[in-house]
Amino acid sequence: MLLAPLLLLLAGCSRDVLDPAGDIAVQQRNLIYTSTGLMLLIIVPVIVLIIVFAWRYRAGNREATYDPDFDHSTSLELAIWAGPLLIIIALGALTWSSTHLLDPFRPLDRIAAGKPTVAGEAPLTVQVVAMDWKWLFIYPEQGIATVNELVLPVDRQVRFDITSTNMMNTFYAPTLAGMVYAMPGMRSQLHAVLNRPGDYEGFSANYSGEGFSDMRFRLRGVDAAGFETWVVQTKSAAALSTPAYLALAKPSEKVPPAYFGSVEPDLFHRVLNRCVPPGTPCMHEVMAKDRQKGGSHVSHGAQPAAPPPAPAKPAPAAPHPHDTSFLEPGAPTALG
Repeated sequence: MLLAPLLLLLAGCSRDVLDPAGDIAVQQRNLIYTSTGLMLLIIVPVIVLIIVFAWRYRAGNREATYDPDFDHSTSLELAIWAGPLLIIIALGALTWSSTHLLDPFRPLDRIAAGKPTVAGEAPLTVQVVAMDWKWLFIYPEQGIATVNELVLPVDRQVRFDITSTNMMNTFYAPTLAGMVYAMPGMRSQLHAVLNRPGDYEGFSANYSGEGFSDMRFRLRGVDAAGFETWVVQTKSAAALSTPAYLALAKPSEKVPPAYFGSVEPDLFHRVLNRCVPPGTPCMHEVMAKDRQKGGSHVSHGAQPAAPPPAPAKPAPAAPHPHDTSFLEPGAPTALG
């Protein structure tokens, strides 16, 4: 009786994970339901049998069979192991198929159940940059950017290109899709769709320092006309230039939503390659030079330069039993 009011309060709660507004999140929620149901096929009978056995074979029940010499039953063993084995097989098949179908790098083949994607319609691209401690969203096709506010048209596939400025974060909007890591110098990707207009919330699900708790963003779902109106309104804001970005990239907490009416076209590319400050060499350029020096990359028919002659090697001393530095590259070794 005391728990009844608490259950009523919980029944009125609406959590994004179990009440999602996007098709990918709906499929992930269904996986939770299916997996939970499969596991309950074992958990519920075990709990019931524990109660039944405790009651039937209690010390005061003189009618219960007492067999101290019992040690094995083939039929009982089959019943005990067959159920869990079948459930594990079912969960394994479910995990394998959903891992491929819900791969965040995989473009969507449907907008919602029974509603395929529109043929020829390209996904809306949003470039996501995790900063300290805020989120920057760049819309390269529209030429605008926002801070801590993500606006998406409903029923349109969105491709997120995700990176970070200097530490690992996790881009997570529970009502939209699962969490995807944002890492400096790397680009993650997520394909998702929002099917229901409304105001939702996203945040970082990976601890990243002092301002982590307030590293949240507003997620708004609007119709196609509302999205176009919002883009036009945003274009009247200030420009996101290199100096403006460098000022924005400084650590700050509880940052209110901000808007930029224009963005330098290659800004996300420079953020990804960690070369936004003027004069900083880009990561991809450094790696290209390293490949050229090492002769491991040949393009346009060019031949690698001849390697310099190897210096004479002194006679090696007897190696330590656990030292593998004396092995030539590719040589087999039996060391564990």
